[in-house]
Formats: sequence, structure tokens, C-alpha cells
Amino acid sequence: MKILSRLFALSALSTLAAFAQAPRDTRPDTPLLAPPVAPALKPDSNPAIAAVRIADDRRLAAMSGADRAALDAICSDELHYGHSSGKVDTKATLIESLTSRRTVYEKFNYKERSFVPAGSDAMLMKGRVIVDLLANGQKIQIDLSYLAVWRNENGVWRFLAWQSCRNPPAP
Repeated sequence: MKILSRLFALSALSTLAAFAQAPRDTRPDTPLLAPPVAPALKPDSNPAIAAVRIADDRRLAAMSGADRAALDAICSDELHYGHSSGKVDTKATLIESLTSRRTVYEKFNYKERSFVPAGSDAMLMKGRVIVDLLANGQKIQIDLSYLAVWRNENGVWRFLAWQSCRNPPAP
């Protein structure tokens, strides 16, 4: 059992190192476009959570930058992306929407982002995010609650699913 634990830790750390090229500050209210800051890991931090957090930061940068190659690498081939409007995208339709610039994500401001392991190869990410975007040329800011699923596919954490709903405006 100790050998398996050590192998998992080494695998997670190697994945973390691979994703650590452009780490970002992951405090809840720090906008994505803040200067990159290496995340401080506590000695008792779960390496899988740290790896998924970095993968999600890379996803946000790829979505904002409409980076086709990065989106292709980050998203699972089985991606199910349920928008708060009710529209559902696949990997191909999401990437097309972003790279055609029909939808432009300008900023993601996490108010809450937590991670819950769901087995050895799955991670749930849930919380609240304020998103500034351009949709068909119109500026929109939306306040979302979301649930996302990340899956470890052959040693790489990939974005598998997203479902969000709009939060009501504050009174």
C-alpha cells in the first residue's frame, strides 16, 4: 500500500510539474488576468487538487485567449459543457465558438472554487464565479454557480463537464 501511495504522489507531482509552467494566483477573488504567481502549497496539500487547480487556471487562460491547441489539450474528447442559458456544447462546438470569437471570455473572477476528489481519477470543482464576456458583440457580466468535473485521462487532468446556473441579482 505504501508503494501505491508513493507512486500516486510521484505521478501527481509530475503532473503538477508539467502544468506548473504558468501557474496563477488562485485566491478566490483574484481575476484571471492578474500577473502569474506560483501557488503556495502546504506540505499536507492533496497533489491531485493542486494539479487540477493549475489545469483549471490553464483552461481559463485558454478560453480567454481562444487558444485552439491549449483548449484541445485541456478538454476531454467527451466534454459536456452546459451553459447557464441551457445551451450545451461539445468539445468541438465550444472550441469553435471560442476561436471564432463569437463568444469572448474577458475575465473570470472566482468568488468560490473548491475541489472534491470523486475517486482516484475524478475531481469535482464547485463554486461561484463572476464572468465578463462578449457574446455576439454585446458585453455581459454573469454571476454563476457551477459544478465542473475533471477526469484523469492517462495521467493528464482533462476538463470533462461543466454545468452552471445564473445567480439572482443581489437585492
